[in-house]
Amino acid sequence: MEAKYYLTCLWPGLAEVWWRGRLTGLPAAVAFTFALNLYLIARYLYPEWIAGGLVSIGFWVGLLVWAFYVIHSVRELPGLMTPRSVSEKPDRFAEAQAAYLRSQWTESEGLLTDVLAIEPRDPPALLLLAGVYRHTGRFEAATLLMNEIRRLEVSDSWWLEVQAESRRLETALVRSKPAPADGQSDPEPQAEVRKTDRDADSNAADMTANPPATA
Repeated sequence: MEAKYYLTCLWPGLAEVWWRGRLTGLPAAVAFTFALNLYLIARYLYPEWIAGGLVSIGFWVGLLVWAFYVIHSVRELPGLMTPRSVSEKPDRFAEAQAAYLRSQWTESEGLLTDVLAIEPRDPPALLLLAGVYRHTGRFEAATLLMNEIRRLEVSDSWWLEVQAESRRLETALVRSKPAPADGQSDPEPQAEVRKTDRDADSNAADMTANPPATA
């Protein structure tokens, strides 16, 4: 893990809010902001408000509390960013990926459910699950899941895969529509569907748990 990620640990509660979107870290972040501003005001702007001794005591108490939160955040950061790597439960993503490539949709969905129980915001697992929904004809569920993936900031590194899966879903929706009344079909969309399915299998085989390099 890169050292720059640990910078969020310097502000109490920020790592939890920034990397996981958990509101449980917000009170600590707000309290630290309030305490820091109060100290700066009482120490430099209006020193007559509070006795200098109380300001010094507050500073050292606040410094100890800050150090405690920083150490706690540093220890918790790997679990916040990559919970599957520190979980005691086995990582089933590789098994889910293999089942997907074998077109074993039910098995793949069950394994992906186990993966997402550990890491609900994991982009590759969510994308693979959207593919399972698409292959099993649950287009509404796939559409809702894709919309949810787009709203995740952690999916920014997966935008190419998100766009590709969105196109495959659109193609599948077109294919699911009733055929024209005259019984004739356009061969070009069918060819595009077959090409899209081949691309989906290729992307699923290349997908890993680590984000791809951004352009």
